[in-house]
Amino acid sequence: MDLVIIAVAFISGFLMLRCHMPPLVGFLIAGFALHASGYTSTPLIQTLADLGVTLLLFTIGLKLDVKSLLNKEIWLGATLHNIATTALFTLCLVGLKAIGISTFASLNLNDLALIAFALSFSSTVFAIKALQEKGEMNATYGTLAIGILIMQDIFAVIFLTIASGKVPGIEALLLFALPLARPILFRLLDRAGHGEVLVLYAVFLALVAGAGLFDAVGMKPDLGALILGMLMAGHARASEMAKSLFNLKELFLVCFFLNIGLSEQPTVQGFFIAIILLLLLPLKGALYYLIFSAFKFRVRTSLFATLTLFNYSEFGLIVGGIAYQMGIMPGSVLVAIAIAVSLSFVLAAPLNTFSHKIYAYASGKLHDPNPNKLHHNDQLICLGNARVVILGMGRIGTGAYDELSEDYSEAVLGIEAREDSVERHGNEGRKVILGDATDPDFWSRVTSSKQIELILLAMPNSHANTIAMEQINQLNFKGRVAAIARYADELEQLKALGVDEAYNIYREAGSGFARHVKEQLNR
Repeated sequence: MDLVIIAVAFISGFLMLRCHMPPLVGFLIAGFALHASGYTSTPLIQTLADLGVTLLLFTIGLKLDVKSLLNKEIWLGATLHNIATTALFTLCLVGLKAIGISTFASLNLNDLALIAFALSFSSTVFAIKALQEKGEMNATYGTLAIGILIMQDIFAVIFLTIASGKVPGIEALLLFALPLARPILFRLLDRAGHGEVLVLYAVFLALVAGAGLFDAVGMKPDLGALILGMLMAGHARASEMAKSLFNLKELFLVCFFLNIGLSEQPTVQGFFIAIILLLLLPLKGALYYLIFSAFKFRVRTSLFATLTLFNYSEFGLIVGGIAYQMGIMPGSVLVAIAIAVSLSFVLAAPLNTFSHKIYAYASGKLHDPNPNKLHHNDQLICLGNARVVILGMGRIGTGAYDELSEDYSEAVLGIEAREDSVERHGNEGRKVILGDATDPDFWSRVTSSKQIELILLAMPNSHANTIAMEQINQLNFKGRVAAIARYADELEQLKALGVDEAYNIYREAGSGFARHVKEQLNR
């Protein structure tokens, strides 16, 4: 049975990929199709799905700046949205009960509020996948969305603890001593090498030291994985550890999306209620947008963050399952929530894929706040006297910056989407400013750009480089553009957009190594 499920998942995911849709849509469709054919989830699929979510939260923690959660737009924004959405959805469900929808007839106000609370959350798994596929995890709207999701996870832990009646034992206080173990964990990472031991150490931290330890003291296991990732985030090799888990995590998450479709039997009544719940989703999205706008983010940031969070969460199924076991929620409502969660993913996937086009259409109707009142992460950008601009200051961008600085002196400028990376480069003596090169408004926010002679697209995600090049084409830019890519088809796509020089980073790494060796040997 597992072999059949995997085969169907591959075919469906591959077809979606060829249709320029996120593969996860194919995995969801595969799950529904298999369930309709009589297949159900297996212990193996369920276990791998759980592992995928745990590893995902651990890798989020590895990249998370804890200080960002203290920002008002994160903790207050998440709190306001949760309260407002729960209240608004409760009113809507009361209205559905009043007009005679039989599914809600036997439910009291507290039961309806519980359903509304479950629907107020957005899916961490879906949002992170969408951001990773677009290469915009570190964009302003990406960090905003992730911060909101982390706060929602904290709300979820509080609820599950209260609802289950499982109060953490006094031994849970020992978790506050975890930071004391950080030096030891760091030393182990220093000695873990770069191969399979590094991967195994990451799995140990996520599943044993994180999820296993928290579960043993009565806390939510996934929260433990997240916190262990946050503890390791300050290490210089945290990014390498996250990359070592990437393929393993992606494979397990396939099972997560499959499992959603395989776990519930759709019914006509459940599908009807799910459609009603889906019609409420724009209200949830509107509240996200209004709250982000109230914190003076630009239209682009508010809209993209909203689209990233424009879904229902698998947490709704967890809440529904607890309520069903307690006898306060009919099985038909639980099925409806399961279908609504799945359909929200199917709806949100293309919205995120075409988010740039949606923004291009909406930007003519929506207007940014006064430039002087914009959030500090959305301020106007000054390039100074830069003649060379490098978009993306990762390892390749940093190397290019150091090399070009010898010829252009002070006229080289880096653009980086991560605030901590900008600070690190500044401490190392490089001129790097905060900015999102995939932002359609990026160049409109720039106050001086006519003196630029060369632009380097050095972002590791080829899709991000492609979007940046499309923005540059709209400027009627007269200088030269060079870009990096990992695969031959990505090179061809960049050249078709007008890039003057495109380099395969794997091939050029070998060529650069050979040139360096010849130079050294010929001295």
